[in-house]
Amino acid sequence: MTIDAAELTRRTRELLAAHPPESTGAADFLTARFDAGLAWVHYPAGLGGLDAPRALQAVVDAELAAANAPDNDPRRIGIGLGMAAPTILKYGTEEQKQRFLRPLWIGAEVWCQLFSEPGAGSDLAALGTRAVQESGGDWVVNGQKVWTSSAHVARWAILIARTDPDVPKHAGITYFLCDMTDPGVEVRPLRQITGEAEFNEVFLTDVRIPDAHRLGAVGDGWRVAQTTLNNERVAIGGMRLPREGGMIGPVVETWRARPDLRTHDLHQRLLKLWVEAEVARLTAERLRQQLTVGQPGPEGAGMKLAFARLNQEISGLEIELLGEEGLLYDDWALRRPELVDFTGRGAGYRYLRAKGNSIEGGTSEILLNIVAERVLGLPAEPRTDKDVAWKDLAR
Repeated sequence: MTIDAAELTRRTRELLAAHPPESTGAADFLTARFDAGLAWVHYPAGLGGLDAPRALQAVVDAELAAANAPDNDPRRIGIGLGMAAPTILKYGTEEQKQRFLRPLWIGAEVWCQLFSEPGAGSDLAALGTRAVQESGGDWVVNGQKVWTSSAHVARWAILIARTDPDVPKHAGITYFLCDMTDPGVEVRPLRQITGEAEFNEVFLTDVRIPDAHRLGAVGDGWRVAQTTLNNERVAIGGMRLPREGGMIGPVVETWRARPDLRTHDLHQRLLKLWVEAEVARLTAERLRQQLTVGQPGPEGAGMKLAFARLNQEISGLEIELLGEEGLLYDDWALRRPELVDFTGRGAGYRYLRAKGNSIEGGTSEILLNIVAERVLGLPAEPRTDKDVAWKDLAR
């Protein structure tokens, strides 16, 4: 059957009739939605989708929003939705897809990302967390990861580890799905400049991972990780926003409500940033439309760059606009939130938290290299360690 907008509308209304949102629990409704193929319509049938064009997801979402149906709280499970799911879909076995995609999508299992390390942040391929395969097939993992969002609430993690130190750094990496409840996993909070501990460091001591939870071939982890990283940049920089959504919204609201704070200079700067925010929003919409014809490419790096720069400039302008009020801070208490809430806190929080935007999800310096080399086609920077075995690299 051809899946078009009319067919999706019919199926969505059938779902609503069989599972009325007002009398159906959220978990039951989301499970029924997944099984009906209306979770992410572009995914294969049986995995929450209907093999339909990705652009038609908006048809389903509009019908469900009009019926006040529950959603899966996408901000809370963003790493699973935006990074783990597309990687599992592309490289996972059928058993892995069937096991992980449904609980991931309905929010029953939260995911985190065990990539960065104290000595392997921007140069992620230099990672040293070690995975050794035993004779029985299980892998034993030892190492440390850092800057891990949601590790304190996660059930599963996407993990890359070194499985062969005798080959160049990009070649000896393997990708795993790690059970965060394993007794060898220790999660410690990392308190940030905001006072919160939204990030964590994770210590892995003799963590056992069955070979059935390996994603992709042994030694092919870097290629698998590129799918994750490309999707991560789009998820961060290409999120869907209404006009004046995101960081620009609170500044505009303050400007309109507080004419006493206005100056000519601030007006000119706000106009410039408003236009840039709108350009970025529309460009992100275009990028999401490009996803309908394939996997995200390096263009997502450009959107992530714009996201970080705009957030930092806009939050800085907001502090200046508020004057002395901008020096106040609402709450330094140590908390371990499940998500980042840029608009639910004060201007001081936005200003401080935005500093991390140029680090998380790929540093701006690395993303500039990606744009230069993979988008603009400029010559790559000389790299002297490309053909050197990882074990022989200076550390």
